[in-house]
Amino acid sequence: MDRWIQAAGTEDNVAHMSPEQILLLLLDLLGTFAFALNGALTAVRHVRIDIIGVLTLGMITALGGGILRDIMIDDLPPATFQDWRYLAVAAFGAFIVFIFAKHLGRMTVPIEVLDAVGLSVFAVTGASKALEFGLGPVQAVILGTLTGVGGGTIRDALVGRIPSVMSEGLYAIPAMVGAGLTVAAMMTDLYGIAAAVIAASTCWLIRIIGIRFKLNAPQPLGTFRRVGTQD
Repeated sequence: MDRWIQAAGTEDNVAHMSPEQILLLLLDLLGTFAFALNGALTAVRHVRIDIIGVLTLGMITALGGGILRDIMIDDLPPATFQDWRYLAVAAFGAFIVFIFAKHLGRMTVPIEVLDAVGLSVFAVTGASKALEFGLGPVQAVILGTLTGVGGGTIRDALVGRIPSVMSEGLYAIPAMVGAGLTVAAMMTDLYGIAAAVIAASTCWLIRIIGIRFKLNAPQPLGTFRRVGTQD
């Protein structure tokens, strides 16, 4: 799947892409946009930052996971820097937050739904790319999960928060499930558009259920959530 997306590195290539490839590229860009929105909004809710800070944290959230993945598999320069559209879409999403932060703050649910789309797409593309570069199935699941949650983790560390992936909500678990299904499909030669959509949809559904019912991963008995860890 990731190769199909990377095949659209230039506008000239888009004209030669199949409808499936175009759909996957659009989903990947949608995920990038959603992560930029969510990342920038999370940042402005917790710290006072200027336009540079908003753009930086939004773009890090949207692109950080993929950059970390590419560095770890030695695919350099990272795919993000080989296709200007990813940088442009991430910057645009963060800039929208800078302009309309007051109004977007009331749209938590729609933005979380889009964020779940980004998590799902990145988990699938991250795992598939890891396998394509010769990593084993376990490593591919880990890198798929990292692609989905890495950017948000970096953002939280930069603003001085305990990363939400480690403390609240079903976030890493859906990514692991989506990446695991992707790896299983590829290892059994069943991978394709349908398998990718099923893996991403499963990840998205688990994440949405977690948001809807405010579910958290199991925590150690007798512990409590400190004030200030919630968004």
